[in-house]
Amino acid sequence: MKIGPYEIFTVNSGIFSLDGGAMFGVVPKVLWNKTNPADELNRIQLALRTLVIKGDGRIILIDAGVGNKMNEKLRKIYNIDTQQNDLERGLAEKGIRPEQVTDVIITHLHFDHVGGATRLDNGLLKPTFPNARYYVQGEQWHWANNPSEKDRASYMPENFKPIEEAGLLVELNGPGEVLPGIETLVMYGHTHGMQLPKITDGKRTLLYCADLIPTASHIPLPYIMAYDNNPLITLEEKKRLLPQAVRENWVLVFEHDPFRPAGTVIETEKGFKLGEEIFL
Repeated sequence: MKIGPYEIFTVNSGIFSLDGGAMFGVVPKVLWNKTNPADELNRIQLALRTLVIKGDGRIILIDAGVGNKMNEKLRKIYNIDTQQNDLERGLAEKGIRPEQVTDVIITHLHFDHVGGATRLDNGLLKPTFPNARYYVQGEQWHWANNPSEKDRASYMPENFKPIEEAGLLVELNGPGEVLPGIETLVMYGHTHGMQLPKITDGKRTLLYCADLIPTASHIPLPYIMAYDNNPLITLEEKKRLLPQAVRENWVLVFEHDPFRPAGTVIETEKGFKLGEEIFL
């Protein structure tokens, strides 16, 4: 896809699994299991999809998957599989080396979004992309370093503290343009200060949905994760964004959907649902 000066595509950095009930909150399993079938442990398979924006002298990544640092116990719990795909290998297939990446926009600092931003090098933790600036909302940075009991397990300091220590962290203060043609919208339902990158040239708009709408199955308004700290705020955020996405025919990128990378949204008598499927 081309928007303004940018070529836009996705890189698959692996797959993992989370509890289906937690992923769909109050929605009964008899409904979500039709589109996202659970395994014997009630886990559903999820993608780790990084967006790459290339052009205007920049190579920009949106999120960085889980990475390869997790111990075997956690890899089993989350059913992490990076054998077929991981971030660095996926970028290499597109002719991109880690040192060429100029910018990394992190939607939020949960392990499945920022894990690949750092790596182990001879036992030392280092930023995976040594020449990049890493953009995080200041509110989210503060939350990650002072998490609540509810979401503490999702924040692993080894995934983000080395970025600060290397002097590569850029703390953003609210919504607005981060780079030319790329702005972020700030959300508070899933976690405090999650940012959704929006790329537009006035004709076409793409929104990277992160965990506001992690899969296409989460487009309907009541489909909200139990992981969200403030689910009613998530509901209001979806009510605000989805009508505009329909009116302006936005392309939504679903970071965790294992089957449908992106698509448009339509509104029917029964509510919002996926329109055209788009493969980036």
